[in-house]
Amino acid sequence: MRTDGEDPESGRDGGSVGRTVGVEEEFHLVDPGTFELTPGPRASAAALAGEAGPHVHPEIATTQLETATGVCTSLGQLRAELVAARAEAAVSAARDGLVLLPASTHPWGSWRTMPVTPGDRYEAMVKRWAGLARQQDITGCHVHVGVPDLDTAVAVLDRTRPYIPVLLAMTVSSPFHDGVDTGYESWRTLWWTRFPHAGAPEPLGDAGGYRRVLAALVASGVVEDGSHLYWDVRPSARLPTLEFRLADVCTTLDDAVLHAALVRSLVRVLAGRAQRGEPVPELRPEVLRAARWRAARSGLSGPLFDPLRCELVDPREAVGGLLAELEPDLADAGEWDEVTARVQDLLGRGTSAARQRSTWLRTGDRRAVAEQVVREGAAGRA
Repeated sequence: MRTDGEDPESGRDGGSVGRTVGVEEEFHLVDPGTFELTPGPRASAAALAGEAGPHVHPEIATTQLETATGVCTSLGQLRAELVAARAEAAVSAARDGLVLLPASTHPWGSWRTMPVTPGDRYEAMVKRWAGLARQQDITGCHVHVGVPDLDTAVAVLDRTRPYIPVLLAMTVSSPFHDGVDTGYESWRTLWWTRFPHAGAPEPLGDAGGYRRVLAALVASGVVEDGSHLYWDVRPSARLPTLEFRLADVCTTLDDAVLHAALVRSLVRVLAGRAQRGEPVPELRPEVLRAARWRAARSGLSGPLFDPLRCELVDPREAVGGLLAELEPDLADAGEWDEVTARVQDLLGRGTSAARQRSTWLRTGDRRAVAEQVVREGAAGRA
């Protein structure tokens, strides 16, 4: 999440639906020898002062850094921006002799060793959310897609709900928490749902519906403004973008690019359906929560729950169904070959969560797990 009250420059030039895209990534900071979760006060202070580079921003804890790409119109440009952003963050972490761990949870680190970043905004977050803010030892990946106006953003948002589970399943990277194998592939998703304003909102209808819900949440004291909405998908509070916040941090650069490509294509497809007057799919919130839970539980390592068909499906079938819906759009954009190649690569090697658990089961050494995540993430900066 953003911690300075602003969204990244991702998608600043909204223009037509889905023309622009940008990505935020959040990283843990670890010691390169022990791989312990370690505060980076110099890195955090530099980011807070705007001295860590244009892509690097602070996070709520000094054991974390956030990056944000600029506005991108092609996958090639996005990849270059992600490389630059990760490299800048790595240089900033090196101020404290630390390296980046690109996964949504640390294999054994605890919130008890995470000092809150100094600043009025962070103090306000702790005052508002108490232990939920202090214990926020998770990180995420957020994708911004350009939209022309709030009504379009809401029309697309209302139609994204059935796709949240499969998009989540493809990005899972948080099987461990506080030194324990949780049995989940995205423990971050389970942790995040503790907030009263997390998850997928019910259909909002239009910009007016969104504003009424936001006003009620502000009146309740749960949020200060739209930048504090922790929904899986939300309209940006400051920019002409729709922001997808459901994903775990993607350990590899390829997976980050793939997730952004799928999200941007989905926005274009769903905006087209809204323009044609196609109805919002009817979906019970209880069923969606079950599908979201199933994706967090198994990732791509077990069956997913299709919230529209209300049945378990093979993860490859679920991914294939998503690709089938997006194929015409991806082909028109000239992105079909790249996206399908990246999907096949992901299905072949497994998610970050699956690879982490495999390393743990093979070695019994959580340091080996952390080292693998650090190494895979650093490879993307070459």
